[in-house]
Amino acid sequence: MTDSDPNPVIVKPDPFAALRYKEFRSFLGMRFFFTLAYQMQAVVIGYHIYDLTHDALKLGLVGLCEAIPAIGIALYGGYIADKSEKRGLLIKIFTGVWLASVLMLIMTSKYLHLKEDIIVLIMYGLVFCIGIARGFFGPATFSLMAKIVPKELYPNSATWNSSSWQLATIIGPVAGGFVNYLWGITAAYGFIVVLVSISLICIFNFKKHPSTYVPKENIFHSLKEGIQFVFKTKMMVWAMSLDLFSVFFGGAVALLPMFAKDVFHLGSYGLGMMRGAASLGAVVTMLAMTRFSPMGRPWRNLLIAVTGFGLSIICYGLSKNFYLTLFFLFLEGSFDSVSVIIRQTIMQLLTPDEMRGRVSAVNSMFIGSSNEIGEFESGLSAKLLTLVPAVVFGGSMTIAIAGITWLKTRSLTKLSLQDINEQTTKPV
Repeated sequence: MTDSDPNPVIVKPDPFAALRYKEFRSFLGMRFFFTLAYQMQAVVIGYHIYDLTHDALKLGLVGLCEAIPAIGIALYGGYIADKSEKRGLLIKIFTGVWLASVLMLIMTSKYLHLKEDIIVLIMYGLVFCIGIARGFFGPATFSLMAKIVPKELYPNSATWNSSSWQLATIIGPVAGGFVNYLWGITAAYGFIVVLVSISLICIFNFKKHPSTYVPKENIFHSLKEGIQFVFKTKMMVWAMSLDLFSVFFGGAVALLPMFAKDVFHLGSYGLGMMRGAASLGAVVTMLAMTRFSPMGRPWRNLLIAVTGFGLSIICYGLSKNFYLTLFFLFLEGSFDSVSVIIRQTIMQLLTPDEMRGRVSAVNSMFIGSSNEIGEFESGLSAKLLTLVPAVVFGGSMTIAIAGITWLKTRSLTKLSLQDINEQTTKPV
């Protein structure tokens, strides 16, 4: 179309553009079935450990056991992701997760007759192993996603990727609670093993994607290069910091087993419904965002979304009605989904191809494990403050973090998506 064209043709954005790539559809399948298994596992483990111990701190330790190895190995995982062929690396990662899931299935068998304290310790150990796998999984998938869709489709692919993830987080918690309620924990872990197996099969549909990065220096210099890039990119480092602290204080989802068991007396099925409500809000919002993008003024919208996330946490913590609690959890998921889409798009746009694994590793240290550390913080707060004050405190701190970030980054609120795409590295 030219300025002189008397009959200009307006081409509407294709909301299904990324889905037209076969490899991206396989990528979504891998993420969907793995997330489905992961979310089922989170519900089953959380409810089981609290049922065995009745201790909020021990419940929070589940997240810490996963976060410690995920953070500790993240930078090395990013280095490996940058210099490795992505398909082969993912096969190795998922094989490890599959083995851990099989061990959980065997451990809960009625034929073993293990003592309760032994079960809890073994659970912590297997969660720790899954945390190690996560340290490699995040950088590998971040690097792969940039190779299977064109750059102009990054916002669209991020929306579908997050929508698929959130859909699995709706079905997973409900399915985990329902299967555990009807047939017990061993049946739930059997189902999880099947889902991880399907996810592993999806990986074999990927093409081989050799590394575009050939290390010319030692590993420590390579890692330093990735860290320096992140901390010289103003918008990236503030986005990571915002998520780290907001999710750290807003990780009250770890306390949902206490609400399900002690407040609403609904057991594992009620827990699944509460976990699913937040994910339902996220999926509905993300599907809407395939038509109505939040990227007009992304940084401004990100801060609004984080503030709404904190408010919804406070409201569900104060609620005494189960259905009202589900509504506030729905809103929590909606606000969180907006921030996820914006952050993912910013990360993809600002990261050079040869540095995606290492930048994703730094991102994982900020964001990928902030949920688990936040779960530990919530468990500790509930132990010290009791349940409702701990949730209200977390939501209030999330709002405060959004306010502080706004004061420090007001100039970024005016930027459009095009401005971000042209963003050059700036000192913080």
